[in-house]
Formats: sequence, structure tokens, C-alpha cells
Amino acid sequence: MFEKIIDFIRGLYNTAGIIPLHEPRFRGNEKKYLNECIDSTYVSSVGKFVDIFEKKVAEYTGSKYAVAAVNGTASLHIALILSNVKHGDEVITQPLTFIATANAIVYTGAKPVFIDVDKDTMGLSPIKLENFLNDNTYSVEDDTGIYSYNLITHKPIKVCIPMHTFGHPARIKELKQICDKYHIVMIEDAAESLGSFYKGKHTGTFGKFGILSFNGNKIITTGGGGMIITDNKELAIKAKHLTTQAKVPHKWEYVHDDIGYNYRLTNLAAAIGVAQIEQLPGFIKAKRQLAEEYKNFFKNTEIKFIEEPEYAKSNYWLNTVILKNRKERDKFLQFTNENDVMTRPAWRLINKLLMYKDCTKDNLDNAEWLADRVVNIPSSVK
Repeated sequence: MFEKIIDFIRGLYNTAGIIPLHEPRFRGNEKKYLNECIDSTYVSSVGKFVDIFEKKVAEYTGSKYAVAAVNGTASLHIALILSNVKHGDEVITQPLTFIATANAIVYTGAKPVFIDVDKDTMGLSPIKLENFLNDNTYSVEDDTGIYSYNLITHKPIKVCIPMHTFGHPARIKELKQICDKYHIVMIEDAAESLGSFYKGKHTGTFGKFGILSFNGNKIITTGGGGMIITDNKELAIKAKHLTTQAKVPHKWEYVHDDIGYNYRLTNLAAAIGVAQIEQLPGFIKAKRQLAEEYKNFFKNTEIKFIEEPEYAKSNYWLNTVILKNRKERDKFLQFTNENDVMTRPAWRLINKLLMYKDCTKDNLDNAEWLADRVVNIPSSVK
């Protein structure tokens, strides 16, 4: 069976060589815009392409504002700061996610709390979240508002960060309703889901902030890059200010009024981003067609292909299959990679990593089940 899968994938990409998991495609105006950027001499964080890229991302996602940053991790860090996350606070997220989700939480001095995912979406489970908050929190009101506190640690739970895993939208509306009920800010980790929609609304636009990534392996890339999207004008202005070292505008003076960060995206990177987002509709169409071909192939096998939720339209960033157990998963990974077809398991659950092993966690049965079985298969635009 594994040999048939390799033959099928080789047929899709029409090559006998190495097939990457996900490689970028530069088929548009990338070189043209880069040359324009170089000729202008504005290659750092000031220049027209940064502004154009922000505008195009805001328009595509339906956000009112977009602020470009050096990567998705930096974007999430700033969003947490602007959500008033402080040292000693707690932030809920899922254990099945890329390490950056948890790392950005720790950058603020806060601690992650890991809640289980749903098997079908691989994203944070509304039922598990509601049960945890109902059983393990109490409310405290002060002059600044109402907060949910952890019954065991007696620390405030300030934020919840669901992630749209491999581009498939989580049950984000239900998650937002639960967060509102318990006075918790929601930030969406939409790093993998540019071009994915929940009931017609783009991922990243349900919470206070959404975070996008343009790393080299994402559906569009700037080499490295990220974006904060929000409908709050004041917060967007503050995000731009903090990502530019909190420098007060002046013709010649260097004055800074806050702890700032060197997180602004360069004009060079943005030039690539503008060319890439011009091609995004075509990339989405091609990736959805690829997913359909995978779906039709795997429906006649014992291996399950993960499809988009019925309420959503997914970008199918990384196509995903479910093996019957960890032993079969490992056999599949070894066989495919030894035959130059790149496949990868899901990330090791973050709560099992040394630096996060002592964090609060709920029952994580679904995440553990998925971690034993999930494999990503080649997903580049053909």
C-alpha cells in the first residue's frame, strides 16, 4: 500500500526526484517588485511595499487593519502584550500546535494552559474548553473589569489562543462565545490558515487579534514574515508603534516612549509578499484541487484523509492523513522519507516538551490520539 501511495504522489508531481513537503512557488511579479524595491533604496522597514502588503492582506481577510511584522511569532507576542498579558498570568492554548504558539506566551512571562482539541478539526475543542473553565475557574471583578481565575493556581486567565491546524478552521465561533462568557480575550493563531474561511468569514477575524505567518513553507511567503490583523484602529496603531521600537515620530530626534521591539517587516520582504498575494486565489484553487485528488485516492484505502469541516472552506495548507496507530505511522514515515517523498508527523505535543511539562493541562486524549497517527503529505502547489 505504501508503494502505491508513493507512486500516486510521484504521478501528481510528475517527478522521480525528491518531493518536498511544501515548497514555495514564485511565478508572478516577485523579481520585478524586488528590483523596484532595490532601485528605490528603501529596503528596510520603510517603503511602499510594506504599506501595499498590509492593505492587500487587510482587504483579502476582511480585516480593517493589518500590521506587518518579521514573523508570526513576533506578531503573536505583540498581540499578547496588547491584550494586557503580564508576568504570572495564564493563557489557554492547545498542545497540538507549533512551538511558537507556546513560546510567545512565555515571552510575556505568562504560562500556557493546555486544553484538548477536537479530532475532526485538530483545533481547540469548545466542549473541552467550556468544561475546563466551568470546573476550574472563578470570577473576580476589579476596577479594570471581570477576570476568570484558575482555581488551583489563583492566577488570572487573560487570553485563549486557538490555532487553525494545518489550515483547517477550528470551531471558532463557538470558542469565541465561550471566551466572551468567561471574560477571556481570544487571539487566533491563523498562521497556517490564510485563505481559510469559517462560514464565509476569514480565519483570524473572530478574535481581538488574528495572527498570520509568511514563513517559507506557508501558502504564500515573504521568506519570513507575519501579520497582525484586527478591527481595532487604536490597537493597530499601537501594534505598529511597538513593532518599530516605540519610536516617537520626529524628523531628527530619537525619542522612544515605551519598551519597543525591532519587529517590523522589511520592504524587501513585503515586495515578495505583494507578488505572492496577487497569486493567492490561484494557489488556493490549485491546493483545493490537489486535496480533492488525495481524497479520491485515499477513500479506497484504510488510511483516512482529513477533509475540511462541513462549515468551513480550507486552504488545505498541509494535507493530512490518519494512520491506524503509532507503529503504522512510523513505518509510513520511514518508508516515504527513505524513498524521497517528504512526510512529517504532527508536532510532539507541547506539554510533553521539557520546558512545558509542568504547565497546567486538562485531559488531552484527542491530542494524544492524533499525535500517534497524524502524518502530513506533500502539499506544494503543483
